[in-house]
Amino acid sequence: MVDAWAWIEYLIGSEFGKKLNDVLYESKSSEVYTCAITLGEVISKVAREGRDVEAAYTILLSNSQIININEELSKHAGLLHYEMRKTLKDFGLADAYVFATAKMLKAKILTGDAHFKDIKEAVLIK
Repeated sequence: MVDAWAWIEYLIGSEFGKKLNDVLYESKSSEVYTCAITLGEVISKVAREGRDVEAAYTILLSNSQIININEELSKHAGLLHYEMRKTLKDFGLADAYVFATAKMLKAKILTGDAHFKDIKEAVLIK
């Protein structure tokens, strides 16, 4: 499961983004997922920076499976958001969707976002 932070780093070609690049090239033996809400976050960031939205969109779609949001996932994301906000007041709903999706898929979250630093499912690349 790749979060928005990791995708942005990948798209700008940072040192951290190179770690995602390594995962994508090794992905022949593992699945790479992106939550649909993450796709929206990335596109928003790319557009705000005046970068090529279509290229970013194509890169995410061609390098990962997009996991759509449904009622069950929304329920789990809402409950995770509620729980996480007890200790992390700025834990976002989009992060909760990423977390819930990773739990649903029994997947790790590839990120550098500090919100995930104490989450066992997270692999921090920062």
